[in-house]
Amino acid sequence: MLLPVVWTVVALLAVVVLGSLAYGVAGAAGRLRREVAAFEREVRPLLTEAQATAARAAQVQQPS
Repeated sequence: MLLPVVWTVVALLAVVVLGSLAYGVAGAAGRLRREVAAFEREVRPLLTEAQATAARAAQVQQPS
């Protein structure tokens, strides 16, 4: 009689623990996506400037 109750409690506890872990991982993944998007917004102008500088440097180094 007591064994099914214990297994039910263990199963419910496992579901709660796994659910909280999944919720935490999903939240962390969302935060990571937002951070990557913000980083890309910050770095995009620098990348564009570096590409323009590289193009100008290549143009200057070409023999006329």
